[in-house]
Amino acid sequence: MKHNSLRQLGTLGQSIWLDYIRRDLIAGGELRRLIEDDGLRGMTSNPAIFEKAIAGSHDYDEDIRAMALEGKDAQAIYEALTQRDVQNAADEFRPLYDRTDGADGYVSLEVNPHLAHDTQGTTQEARRLWAALDRPNVLIKVPATAEGLPAIRQLISEGISVNVTLLFGLPRYRQVAEAYIAGIEACAARGKPVKHVASVASFFVSRIDTLVDPLLERLIAQGGEEAGIANRARGQVAIASAKVAYQIYKEIFAGDRFKKMAAEGARVQRLLWASTGTKNPDYSDVKYIEPLIGPDTINTAPLETLNAYRDHGEPKARLEEDVQEARRVLERLPELGIRLDHVTQQLEDEGVTKFNQPFDKLMETLAQPLSRHETRSS
Repeated sequence: MKHNSLRQLGTLGQSIWLDYIRRDLIAGGELRRLIEDDGLRGMTSNPAIFEKAIAGSHDYDEDIRAMALEGKDAQAIYEALTQRDVQNAADEFRPLYDRTDGADGYVSLEVNPHLAHDTQGTTQEARRLWAALDRPNVLIKVPATAEGLPAIRQLISEGISVNVTLLFGLPRYRQVAEAYIAGIEACAARGKPVKHVASVASFFVSRIDTLVDPLLERLIAQGGEEAGIANRARGQVAIASAKVAYQIYKEIFAGDRFKKMAAEGARVQRLLWASTGTKNPDYSDVKYIEPLIGPDTINTAPLETLNAYRDHGEPKARLEEDVQEARRVLERLPELGIRLDHVTQQLEDEGVTKFNQPFDKLMETLAQPLSRHETRSS
């Protein structure tokens, strides 16, 4: 049997998840094959993924038309379709979840992206989705905005498992970890068990390079001393940031405060590397997997990246290699006029918009299901 690099990631302490969901993937048996053959250990979704799945295929047409004839609006149809997919995927992962005692086997569903700056709205919707999905191995995705932080704390305190999404900056990551630990403490103080409260902090990786690289390339083109610094940083800022984030993770979850909760059964909030598909054709198609392999981490990748890694990945625990160099890359950015905190705030703002737009587009599509169905059938 051919060596499978995806399966080997598990032996290095990293879980590989799929950043994609579609009904035919589940119904056709492909998801089960990925779990059994490739060691897939979880799945994530977002509004952009669902927009492509629902509007870009015929898989959902009959259900959409039937619900429209029942008088359901676009929001109700969207929720019915997405919740059904997440439930079915969670059922496929349930044996893994049980076998690993809740360490893996999760599927994520995001709150309405328009609630990104609404703490109360996010909290209420997350509670509703958690109850509607009714699966222990689902994660409710909540954005790591300033308004999302208190929602994360509150949801964790209620025993609701959370995937913290749209996380870009290191200072914000510290706040996310704090919100999780405070939530676990509050949950324990209520006398509720904390063992099966799960959370991941989804650190978006490649988008950092997508924004910073053009700034660096302009400096490289200008020549001079700054060009040398910029050249060393090109294509390295995202990975450097992730490596430093992992050091923060180790510091926080090895601390005395969390150790008290761990003694009561609390799980660490694992770092999840998201946005790991390579967007720059000049870079390796496994660029955002290879250097970020380490214990207690997750990499959620699109299907094309999974296929690429299965074919030519070279698994090795590299996450703690060259950490000092990673720190130097980040420390020298201000010399180039690049403020990473400004970059990450811009990425957060853009990230919210990038989820709102496909969500709104899908709502428009679902608002006209009868004409859509008739057009496709002609």
